Amino acid sequence: MADARDWLAVYLKGLAMGTADAVPGVSGGTIALVVGIYERLIAAVTAIDPDRIERVVAGIRATNRSDARAAFREVDGGFLAVLGAGIGTAVVLVLSLVDTLLATAPVATYGFFFGLIAASAVVLLGAVDLGTSGRKVAAVCGFLAAFLASGYGATALGHALPVVFLSGAIAVSAMVLPGLSGSLLLIVLGQYEFMAGTLSAFLDGLAAAASGDGLAAAVGTAPPIVAFLAGGVVGLFTIAHAVRRALETARAATLAFLVSLIVGALRAPVLEVSMRLADSGEPWANAFPRFAVAAAAGAGAVIALDRYAGVLEY
Repeated sequence: MADARDWLAVYLKGLAMGTADAVPGVSGGTIALVVGIYERLIAAVTAIDPDRIERVVAGIRATNRSDARAAFREVDGGFLAVLGAGIGTAVVLVLSLVDTLLATAPVATYGFFFGLIAASAVVLLGAVDLGTSGRKVAAVCGFLAAFLASGYGATALGHALPVVFLSGAIAVSAMVLPGLSGSLLLIVLGQYEFMAGTLSAFLDGLAAAASGDGLAAAVGTAPPIVAFLAGGVVGLFTIAHAVRRALETARAATLAFLVSLIVGALRAPVLEVSMRLADSGEPWANAFPRFAVAAAAGAGAVIALDRYAGVLEY
């Protein structure tokens, strides 16, 4: 039986994973490797199936509670719950901070993201083998998919609930893949800033409700959050499994695709800054020093993580 210190350690590891998941460039899966829980996480997630879910839900009835507890232990439910609480806490705190930074210092913030993404790509490129034509095609497809998706067309997707649902499925599935950042994919899809702002507004609504101003503000911002989380649940048990199977059956080609996806996504933060500068009328020449310094800081953070842990790889 795990004691309170063990659960606190799991919660703190969840905080570290959530912090990584909330910023583009470094994935929660990488942090899971760093802190030594990656294999346990994958084993727990892949142990979840409809039968065990049904057995846990059936525990509502007293006669089924013994079997429900057994099913809960089979999926390492306590570990997933505590880890998830840590991840959720960090995501809420970090995205609230990011929402403020995007409003007050967008050039530097996106510059920092650019550095995170670029350094991640450079570190991972060493693991890519383009020795066959199939792998080269996979790499080109990955680059083009991210490069084109992160263009101005990403803003045309809008923020309808089906789009938010799909974004949640894609982003959360990346949590279990070391090296691929879910937040990066949200930027590519044009949903990162929207979700950060929506979460911040939702938290403000909850604070207003706690002070007696009613739930209207929180309820009004809840649908996108619910859609995103629902998509995340679906993605975690569908897309993530599919990608992991692809890594098992065609590892080199899949890795070439995923790393090239990161390279192609470098276009996203640059275009975000370009749109902000176009709105403000500030030329790139004036903004570039801020962007470059922040990018260097982001790259340095990734390089330090890789040098410290040596695990930023598949």
